[in-house]
Amino acid sequence: MKQKEGKNYESLVNTVSQIMGRDGTSRDQKLQQTCELLAENVEAFDWVGFYLVDPDSERELVLGPYVGEETDHTRIPFGKGICGQAAETNETFMVQDVSKEDNYLACSVQVEAEIVVPVKKDGEFVAELDIDSHKKDSMTEEHRKMLEKICKIVSPLF
Repeated sequence: MKQKEGKNYESLVNTVSQIMGRDGTSRDQKLQQTCELLAENVEAFDWVGFYLVDPDSERELVLGPYVGEETDHTRIPFGKGICGQAAETNETFMVQDVSKEDNYLACSVQVEAEIVVPVKKDGEFVAELDIDSHKKDSMTEEHRKMLEKICKIVSPLF
């Protein structure tokens, strides 16, 4: 059962730090555990996943570890959709109503809001954390701050 929105987000950030410090765990296992932690503990988060820069193309994202419904969007070009815009600009995008976005790629008809946070290593965009919610106006500034901290913590994995 998911925690209430008032959950101490700092404890989630600390748990992600602990996950990153686990020996004998692969990058993808650590990213998967981070997705599971967020999906299980934040009520607004219905789909949580990482998109990684494709090392072969460098202008395309490839779906990495995630929790939630399957998506057809396993590859996303830079600039396309909210995920592609975040990759292009290297900035966090927080969208409270995806139906108002011209460039939105629908992963599910249930998605109403989305936040995408870049993962940067040495200032360079290497991946992003994408989160969908089935409720409009569900993404908060506290979510943004927490997710940006988490993306800094996971960046050494890349």
